[in-house]
Amino acid sequence: MTTCLPKRALKALIPERFHQSVRLAGYRVAHYGTGRYCLCCNSRVRRFAPYGEAPRPEALCPVCGALERHRLVSLFLRRNMTRLMNPGPLLHVAPEPGIERQLRSLPGADYISTDLERPEVTTRSDITALPFAGESLGGLYCSHVLEHVADDRQAMEEFHRVLRPGGWAILQVPIGREETFEDPSIEDPALRRKLFGQCDHVRVYGRDFPDRLRGAGFSVTVTRPARAMPGGAAERLGVNTNEEVYLCAKAA
Repeated sequence: MTTCLPKRALKALIPERFHQSVRLAGYRVAHYGTGRYCLCCNSRVRRFAPYGEAPRPEALCPVCGALERHRLVSLFLRRNMTRLMNPGPLLHVAPEPGIERQLRSLPGADYISTDLERPEVTTRSDITALPFAGESLGGLYCSHVLEHVADDRQAMEEFHRVLRPGGWAILQVPIGREETFEDPSIEDPALRRKLFGQCDHVRVYGRDFPDRLRGAGFSVTVTRPARAMPGGAAERLGVNTNEEVYLCAKAA
């Protein structure tokens, strides 16, 4: 217990608004190296850590907790800053700290967040019935959430409803097959894990995912931000050269 006292005393001396910055700085020092670079927190680290139910090597940034998908979207945001800037109200669904910093830093973004259960978000809500007026948001980011939602089409329609004409949404899901497979009658967690990849997933999306988004009214642009990267560069950034980003737009 006594070994914790200096840390507690130091924490008490530092204003709370600086706690996160100090914590990140400490992690940067502890994990410093030149082998990897995290686009989400701009940290140079020796390596990324394994992560996942079946641990993926080189997945987790030890400084900010960003995963491969967050670093890929960070790369996409950096390359498309002009296109995505000035969204006004920008909604982050089930916010992840790694990519939250990137979204907050978008020029002209008024960042807000939502989650069904977490108390620290701007507003708690179900994404199939969002508490926002129609055409009130300029941007929206939702990653690896829709595979948990029974009525994902309703959620997509809600995203379309709350966006302004000309607004954009980045909607990411894990892709595991050619055609989406779902069966609402499957409730057993072990069978869901076997068929859908996790016990709390209700489907496994296929490459027809953009068709669902278009069915909700979006136009969809599919890109692979890391595709042209040489292997060494992609490995250093911890991004998948084959992973896609789905940029949705509401007609102006």
